[in-house]
Amino acid sequence: MHLGEAPVDWFWVVLWVAVGGAILFVLPFALFHLYLRVHYMDKVFRIFQEKPLFIIPRGQPIADAEAVRFTTADGVGLCGCYLKALTPRRKGVILFGLEFGSNRWSAGPYCEFLRRGGFDIFAFEPRCQGDSDCVSGYEPLQWVTDFEISDFRAALKYLQSRPDADPKGVGLFGISKGAGAGLIVAAADSYIRCFVTDGAFGVYTTMVPYMRKWIAIYSDKRRIQKALPNFVYGLIARDGLAAIQRSRRCRFAHLERPIGRLGDRPLLMIHGEGDTYIKPEMGRDLFRRVRGPKEFWLVPGAKHNQAFHLATAEYQRRVLTFFRAHLAGESVGGETTPETTEQRASKEMPAGTRTDVVSDPVTAPLRCVPRA
Repeated sequence: MHLGEAPVDWFWVVLWVAVGGAILFVLPFALFHLYLRVHYMDKVFRIFQEKPLFIIPRGQPIADAEAVRFTTADGVGLCGCYLKALTPRRKGVILFGLEFGSNRWSAGPYCEFLRRGGFDIFAFEPRCQGDSDCVSGYEPLQWVTDFEISDFRAALKYLQSRPDADPKGVGLFGISKGAGAGLIVAAADSYIRCFVTDGAFGVYTTMVPYMRKWIAIYSDKRRIQKALPNFVYGLIARDGLAAIQRSRRCRFAHLERPIGRLGDRPLLMIHGEGDTYIKPEMGRDLFRRVRGPKEFWLVPGAKHNQAFHLATAEYQRRVLTFFRAHLAGESVGGETTPETTEQRASKEMPAGTRTDVVSDPVTAPLRCVPRA
């Protein structure tokens, strides 16, 4: 330092360099994010609200069903049916989560074999579905909202209030939307002891892959599309959801975090290999977030919510075995449980392989294929 020069305050130099660098990085990103919102938000808004084009099952009333009506915390009346086990002794109680748009009687074909196996079944219709009360201004979509969460909590509370309630807890058997709502509630309520899901899906893990696909329809800048990280698509998706929530007066419930908080409770996740709505990789993305004992059964050729109809006998065997082991506490000799399936898969797979699982090792070995 020369005589007469002021000393350099390096703290402020470093600070301004850091601030300047941050501005140079953040400002272009903010402008790019604004550009995406202006040009593509209406597409996200429209596509997210489109309903799937598949036939929604609606069953017929079951003669020996107990008619049930209960009320949610916000005063909405819901209808349900309680189906008692067709055996002298009950082994457990299963709460059935309906798929989008179906009525309570659609649980019949899914659960008749469970009744014969000794389990009580309770199915209910969320608000604005079946014979349950509607809420003014709310039109359900296939996505889980805070309303369905409230309804599921009310159903669980009802089961706990019954004179014949099982003090040990219940199992969850959920299809598609009903699976997601049930798992979100289960993450905060240990009264649900184990879970079977079919076609479960989350919001973020579904929207981001589809946005990567849809963007090619509206933009020809393929290199930029591929270079953008997932979180950029996620930010636009969340912005779109926030706008839809305001217009529909509800909040969409994300499954991605709650599914990682199920603890050591067992999960059997069923998914159709031919599912074109919720693709198998979307199901696997959710499955990877589960930390406890788990099994992923990919049913060859099955489309969304069609695994039961395509592989009925195997479907019934697996689901009944699961609930016998993890809800009734029976010893099911010779059958694999979710935990041993996962452990065996991780131990037996050679390095550099991945699993395209069609069944557990008892009935068929895991198919392992080299990574590309």
